[in-house]
Amino acid sequence: MATDSSIRPQGPTGPAVEEPTIGRLVADATRDVSSIMRNEIALAKTEVMGDVKKAGKGGGFFAAAAAFALLGLIFLLHTIAQVLIAIGLDAWLSYLIVTLLLFAGAALFALLGKSAVSKIKGKPERTIQTTKETIDAVKASAAG
Repeated sequence: MATDSSIRPQGPTGPAVEEPTIGRLVADATRDVSSIMRNEIALAKTEVMGDVKKAGKGGGFFAAAAAFALLGLIFLLHTIAQVLIAIGLDAWLSYLIVTLLLFAGAALFALLGKSAVSKIKGKPERTIQTTKETIDAVKASAAG
């Protein structure tokens, strides 16, 4: 009986079994890693979609809370005007004071917003710098 290095002799458990080659092992490992990666990505998508649904539900609740807060603010401002009327001011003057307070608040928030927007740079400085450094390093290694 001739023995080949890729064939095992028949043992007590069954017929001869072929030994896998290195190429076959690498192909199997690549296939298995690809399968694992696809499964991990599918699992991540499933988890993220669950979180997205929860975030959407939470966003809806925040929108409802904002609507109630806006209505509450309207009633608060009306109450302030009524208090000013109760302490003896004319109705038109009370509502004028509340209106001027609203405009002052709007002006304050506009100035804060302008200040925040003026600090925006508009381009990714660090990314541009690291990209230039990478290009320089590649050029240097190609030249050297």
